[in-house]
Amino acid sequence: MLDRFHRPGQVVVTAFAVAIALGTALLSLPFATTDGRSTGPIEALFTATSAVCVTGLALVDTEAHWSLFGETVIIVLVQIGGLGIMTLATLFTLLVAGRVGLRARLAAQAESAMAYTAGPRRVLRDVVLFSAACETVLATVLTIRFATEYDFPPGRALYYGVFHSISAFNNAGFALWPDSLVRFVSDPWICLPVALGVIAGGLGFPVAFELARAWRRPSRWTVLTRITVGVSLALLAAGTLVFLITEWHNPATLGPLDGSGKLLAAFFTAVMPRSAGLNTIDIAQMYPSSWLVTDALMFIGGGSAGTAGGIKVTTLGLLAFVIWAELRGETRVNIGHRRLPEAAQRQAVAVTVISAGLVALSTYLLMVLTPHSLDEVLFEVISAATTTGLSIGVTAEGPPAGQALLVLLMFVGRIGPLTLGSALALKERTRRYELPEERVIVG
Repeated sequence: MLDRFHRPGQVVVTAFAVAIALGTALLSLPFATTDGRSTGPIEALFTATSAVCVTGLALVDTEAHWSLFGETVIIVLVQIGGLGIMTLATLFTLLVAGRVGLRARLAAQAESAMAYTAGPRRVLRDVVLFSAACETVLATVLTIRFATEYDFPPGRALYYGVFHSISAFNNAGFALWPDSLVRFVSDPWICLPVALGVIAGGLGFPVAFELARAWRRPSRWTVLTRITVGVSLALLAAGTLVFLITEWHNPATLGPLDGSGKLLAAFFTAVMPRSAGLNTIDIAQMYPSSWLVTDALMFIGGGSAGTAGGIKVTTLGLLAFVIWAELRGETRVNIGHRRLPEAAQRQAVAVTVISAGLVALSTYLLMVLTPHSLDEVLFEVISAATTTGLSIGVTAEGPPAGQALLVLLMFVGRIGPLTLGSALALKERTRRYELPEERVIVG
């Protein structure tokens, strides 16, 4: 069936749209809610889109509104959206037919940005095993902690552990408490495993696989791994430091905590804008300066070919090297002992400019539709467009038109502006001639 599509991008967009439609239908059923009433179309569509696009924004309280069936639908949609619909579809084809067609392989590669140098069977196997292993370890730690420290019954502890492990690893941001994980702000046995799960999922599968093979030999790492690890560590350190300094005396966030509690909460808060959306402090009570830092971290996001959103740390790293080469007057962009292809440079610029333009336009539209201030609207728009899921309350309070706009942002943010453009293009256009060159004034 996948081979009927002429472009892999079309398959990606269609598959995500179908999953969202199916999720919306299931969440609209009366027994998907705790009170037995059907959920409105906007709420069901918003929740299904947020789950499939691993965002975590919500219009209703997840635990209070949805029944066990509804919560199960949500976490299954999160798993499907995080692991990758095309990855699952290709895996299904492998299991059923024993082989993968070229277009099916390209569809999975288009969604995951992974080159099948080791063959699709091995890549798919490694992706599934890595995801299952990370989620299992995280679920085990959380389950034991919930059962021993918080006196959860075994069944409830297991359910909460599995739910939040899938949500964390897939950078989804759904939680079964109305305040997310604020009640665990000082518990390192909850916060640190969740944060590590978010980082593992947000690194990207190619980087995770390479680190597993050669973590002791950084000199042999590829450019992708070097940039991803280096930029990620720098952003985590900078974010933690900034939140510590800015929120240290804020009585509504870090103020009441002791020194170690402040450090743990600041680190957790710096990790979550990678695209996770969970929080242990009240985001709405943070200072506007902290919102601005969070905006930047959300816009950057996590690693490529993983469960995180944003323009990706790889894009930021490539742009930094491009700017450095331009400042030095070099005609080629070199990273270590490798030369960066011009196509990669154009892609980095295109992704950044398209994403920034999308955020700017959406912020303007949402400001027209709502009475909120610029910093509040900008925060919510970036959170949706980067599939992060952090919120300061604008989403739930907005009009249906504003919520529909956020649905579109989550969808575009998950599949990527370039993938969407590829899906909408009718045919490829190859220029068979070169025009005369002419210099223009820049700046």
